[in-house]
Amino acid sequence: MSEQNSRLNKADLWTGLVFLVFGLVVFHASWDMPRLENRGVSFYAIPGLVPMALGAGLALCGFLLAVRALRLGAMQKLPAGQDFKALLLDFESVRVLALTALILTYTLILIGWLPYWLATALFVLATIVVFEHVLKDDPIPLKRSLFWAVVQALIVAVVVSLIFERGFLVRLP
Repeated sequence: MSEQNSRLNKADLWTGLVFLVFGLVVFHASWDMPRLENRGVSFYAIPGLVPMALGAGLALCGFLLAVRALRLGAMQKLPAGQDFKALLLDFESVRVLALTALILTYTLILIGWLPYWLATALFVLATIVVFEHVLKDDPIPLKRSLFWAVVQALIVAVVVSLIFERGFLVRLP
């Protein structure tokens, strides 16, 4: 097995375990939501049903990814401290950490502070620019990246807002 495949299998193992744990946490939190049984609400209409299904699906996918990584030899050489540090400082890991930071900024800061459509547009714009211009081996020129990022961000923000507000009748923050 090549060094690249070994490193990717270790990354798949860690990613699978994180998704498994996160999916189980989401499932548990959804299970603990009020089920409104005292009001005669059917099980299929409880508020936590969709997050519960998503948590179960995420946990299952994480489990399958971890099992696949183990079958491909992710644990042949147990990661030492240096291997784990190298895994975290790898270019792919930096991209994952950047996306995590963007998502956390969007959900914890922008949503609720700005109108939904503007927060979504800024998130999409920042994500496209970061991954096309900043964190790419052969970056796209900034002007071109910004132009298409603005176009896509506006389209996504308007379409998603309209679908939720008009289609699903959900008031957005």
